[in-house]
Amino acid sequence: MIFTADDLRHLVIRDTLHYLDDWSLTAENLLLGTAAQESGLGGWHAGRRVGLYHITPAMHRAVWDKYLIHNPSLASEIRGMAGQHSFLKAPHGELITNLKYATAIAWMIYCRAEQPLPDAHDLVGLGKFWHRHFHPKSKGTVADFVGNYRLLAQEKNLGQVAA
Repeated sequence: MIFTADDLRHLVIRDTLHYLDDWSLTAENLLLGTAAQESGLGGWHAGRRVGLYHITPAMHRAVWDKYLIHNPSLASEIRGMAGQHSFLKAPHGELITNLKYATAIAWMIYCRAEQPLPDAHDLVGLGKFWHRHFHPKSKGTVADFVGNYRLLAQEKNLGQVAA
């Protein structure tokens, strides 16, 4: 891990969600839990899955081609987060090198489900939401998500998080 969970929460996830005008504690916890589950907060490559959130190139394209295409203003905001030349040459590389862009794409994976979010402190609910909408074919389980969140992502002052 090259940064702490608190750094990721406060400097990347929260800032990205505020930039997208879509911050909530639930979204923040869900994305932090997703990063903990998918990459252990720092594994950048696992086969075809890349970046902090282990997003596949196919999922990356699907977000653009099936969701953001219908939301041009949002697409423009997210495109503005990517490097001007690197996005054109190697768009999937942005998922590895640009944490805020990767966070925005991860959030779009959840947004395209158009389902209500669970409570911010319901780790099991967040795990179910992850499994259902982010990585439904994962070998990981809801219990894995909860365990990884507790191990890697839970702030000391969030002792009230429910299991």
